[in-house]
Amino acid sequence: MRDAREKATTSVLWLLAAIFVTLSVNLSASAKAAGTGGGEPSQAERKSVSKAKPADFVLTNGKIYTEDSFHQTVEALAVRDGKIIFTGSDAEAASFIGPKTQVEDAGGKLVLPGLVDIHIHPMGIVDFGGCDLQSRARTLAEIAEFVRGCIERMHVPPGHWVAVSDWEYGGGNQADPAHPTLRAALDAASTQNPIVMTGWDGHHGAYNSAALALARNAKGEVVGYSKKTLATDFVQYKTYVGVDANGEPTGDITDQGKLPIDSSETLRDNYEKLLQQPEKLTQRLNSAGITAVQDAAAGRAGRSISGGSGYDVYDALIQRGQLTFRLNMAQYWLPEDFRDAKGHIDWDKLFAEANTVRQKYASNPLTRADAIKVFADGVPEANPNNVPPTLGNSPRPVPYLQPIFEKDSHGNLSVKGYVDVASPVCAYVRAKPEEYSTADQISDFITTYGYHPGQCAISYGVPEHEPAIFNEYVKRAHLAGYTVHIHSISDEAVHMAIDALEAARAADGIRSQPDTLAHIQFATPEDVARMGRDHLYLAFTYSWIYAEPVGYDLSVVPFFDKVLGNSYEAFHNPNTYYERNNYPAKTAKEAGAIVAAGSDAPVLTKDPQPFVNIEFGITRARHGLPPVSPQQRLNVRDMIDAYTINGARALNRASEIGSLEVGKSADFIIVDQNILALADEGQPEKIGDTKVLETWFMGRKVYTAPKP
Repeated sequence: MRDAREKATTSVLWLLAAIFVTLSVNLSASAKAAGTGGGEPSQAERKSVSKAKPADFVLTNGKIYTEDSFHQTVEALAVRDGKIIFTGSDAEAASFIGPKTQVEDAGGKLVLPGLVDIHIHPMGIVDFGGCDLQSRARTLAEIAEFVRGCIERMHVPPGHWVAVSDWEYGGGNQADPAHPTLRAALDAASTQNPIVMTGWDGHHGAYNSAALALARNAKGEVVGYSKKTLATDFVQYKTYVGVDANGEPTGDITDQGKLPIDSSETLRDNYEKLLQQPEKLTQRLNSAGITAVQDAAAGRAGRSISGGSGYDVYDALIQRGQLTFRLNMAQYWLPEDFRDAKGHIDWDKLFAEANTVRQKYASNPLTRADAIKVFADGVPEANPNNVPPTLGNSPRPVPYLQPIFEKDSHGNLSVKGYVDVASPVCAYVRAKPEEYSTADQISDFITTYGYHPGQCAISYGVPEHEPAIFNEYVKRAHLAGYTVHIHSISDEAVHMAIDALEAARAADGIRSQPDTLAHIQFATPEDVARMGRDHLYLAFTYSWIYAEPVGYDLSVVPFFDKVLGNSYEAFHNPNTYYERNNYPAKTAKEAGAIVAAGSDAPVLTKDPQPFVNIEFGITRARHGLPPVSPQQRLNVRDMIDAYTINGARALNRASEIGSLEVGKSADFIIVDQNILALADEGQPEKIGDTKVLETWFMGRKVYTAPKP
């Protein structure tokens, strides 16, 4: 009887223990799935799992930065069925190794979670060759020679479009008597071919005379861009079009001003190549260590970059089983395209189309199309080389300043003073523009006052959409269950974007969606506080954050602050508005906003360059140059957060990816440098040189770096 009782008691105890372990494991798994933590299984639980079934793969001898809530670094991890089943020591990992387990020695290298880029344009990142200026500053004479050489090398027939990419619009572009404007420089390259030159940001463009002549008005008539049509057919685009001293287009056009010129012929060829070889897209991403992205302008915006919507390329990857990254799509629709016969926007039609796309990709666990992309503004950069300078078009709470430039002893532009737009002279010019319209009248004015009469203009920039449409769109997107991703660069655009998101959240009562602001080049302390209060996600493009006094800075700083000269000290005085409010990454994080990362590739470069972005987020400086707004520097762990767990949260995928924890997908990379050690040892400027040695996606190696 005693033996029987003991056996019965033992059986009950074992049953209770089994129930306890089962409940514990289930609760832990549930907590992890909900993104609320729950911790890892104990050593005993790991071993019991390993005895049941060995791992498919075990990585040992690594410095594995798990990105868990404790930011632990461990030696080993084990994978089964594409998911992580263990992280810990090499000794513990041995119990997961069976006769068929693949084992790899990491050689002491740093292992990171797969990187997450939440603002990228994948259709444009594959390089198929062509005429690429590689974002290098060149004079107008050098641009003319380069483009002429491209046309000859590529044997472009007369009459066919020529596309020139990655133009550095913010630096170089110095004129000379033979090439006084961008238009003249491109005319020197060819008068037989229409030419479009696209800035590295995707917003700036430049055209030769043959291309400008092809502009169509609202009726579809080819009337061309000219001083006359800018006052009639294209008056709505006047803000976006650069003009010379006589009011004729200089060739440089930004944002919506490019719409009347159809240069889509230049985009179709690359898109067709990508459609035939979509695996090149995955190779580009995986070689950079990227295993999850958000296409920041999926659909119609894709056509402006690649000549196609992008969905066909993604579909091809899915059908071929080559989608080796998680894909979120922020759908881009122009509300103005959905006007009905009465001019009202048919919101139901717009969202019916968006919902069709969302539903199409909902069944694939790797794809989602549950975000909407909206532009709050265009760009703040001016063209100081034009006479008068072309101002930025992003909206501002105060007017853009009107600096007066001169050439310094090195031939670089330098600020010598400012136009007093409130003066009686400028008030008269604005009241009587017809008196300053001829070449002689303009010449006399410049001789008398030292600046072009066009610099008497007062411009606050202009929002990308009518504010009522913008606000309604953001609200309806929220009500339809979409997260919202807003391009917002200037201070006023950031303010508008936060206003719209707060109104949308008030309308649907949901404040937990990971709504995102992208770029945020300028934001006031008041709006930074609101970003934190609203827990917004911020997709900074860190590789843009550097000082370049005789380059990019000339196109922005003198139009925001009154400065003299062109030195670093003049442009980056810590007391100026520009320096205090430029890319406020650290203060936004401290306020409670979630700092993520978006390369915006192919903007600036087709390479998503995550480690360059990480470096610049820490240093805010190019090599050999002082930093910009150094008080906003982040640390290396902030930047890893931005590229991993914060990116995963921004895409609503934190239960799947973003850290190397039990239950999550085995998405990880092995790199050739320990970027944490470099930063801790005071050498963050070396981080940008980091190379990815291996990329693993769902437990499968999808990239191996070529041997040296």
